[in-house]
Amino acid sequence: MSAVATSQAISDATKARFAKEVAKYPADQKQSAVMACLTIVQQEAGYVSAESEKLVADYLGMAPIAVHEVTTFYNMYNQQPVGKYKLNVCTNLPCQLRDGGKALEHLEHKLGVGMGETTPDGMFTLQQCECLGACADSPVLLVNDRTMCSFMSNDKLDQLVDGLRAAGST
Repeated sequence: MSAVATSQAISDATKARFAKEVAKYPADQKQSAVMACLTIVQQEAGYVSAESEKLVADYLGMAPIAVHEVTTFYNMYNQQPVGKYKLNVCTNLPCQLRDGGKALEHLEHKLGVGMGETTPDGMFTLQQCECLGACADSPVLLVNDRTMCSFMSNDKLDQLVDGLRAAGST
């Protein structure tokens, strides 16, 4: 079970992590730690639920809608459970013009899921995303919000998925 409780409470371990982030800001600006607190929740639970948003809001003295606005604005926050590997394919116009949409379609076919879905084995979640700032390197995708992959031809996409699948099954 994760450190973030599922009943309207935050574990002591999570509170300690929140407090460390809040301490980085002046006492009257603790709401500035909202992104860090949401990241902690996601690290511990795998996603940020509506209940978790309320817990963060209560902890920081914010309106729950203000926390929800942050969660929904940034695509790095998962609002529902995702697979072990989250693949975000950039589909903004510059990337669309350089086959970003085709890369997404190829992954949908290879993984057997549509955009926004998770494979039945829980290994992959496929999403589209906004600009990753690498338009000249398109098609580009981001793995688990951390690893950028550029110039993703169908062969490179296949290699990526096959490699992640092999690594994830060990």
